[in-house]
Amino acid sequence: MTDLTHLTCPSCQAKNRIPAAKLGARPSCGVCKAQLMPDTPFELDEAQLNKHLKNDELPLLVDFWAPWCGPCRMMAPQFADAAKQMSPKVRFAKLDTEQHQAVGSRFQIRGIPLIILFDKGRETARQPGAVDARSIVSWVSQHLKR
Repeated sequence: MTDLTHLTCPSCQAKNRIPAAKLGARPSCGVCKAQLMPDTPFELDEAQLNKHLKNDELPLLVDFWAPWCGPCRMMAPQFADAAKQMSPKVRFAKLDTEQHQAVGSRFQIRGIPLIILFDKGRETARQPGAVDARSIVSWVSQHLKR
């Protein structure tokens, strides 16, 4: 039997089962055909975040940010670069805390930018402040040692 990895589609939110060996082969959603392992961060709202945390078996790194935040905007290209480097081991997402303020209280976010690493639905680590791509990759790798 093949090891299957469950992933939520970043586009339509359908739950997909992908053979673990095929994660690097750019798998697409069985429903909408969107890429399941995009090498760029995808946007989430609170409901989508909940679904990813409940269903996904790959680590998810979420950048909590807001459009008015200068350091958030400065970090965005670094976050995107780190996403390219770490795909398909980790999926990268962004959540606008201005539009989804309840998430800020739920995760006790006191300042942005803030990245939180989730593994199998649980928070593994958090890193406040703007960081460069190299630091993001190193930090994620350090916290995902199994």
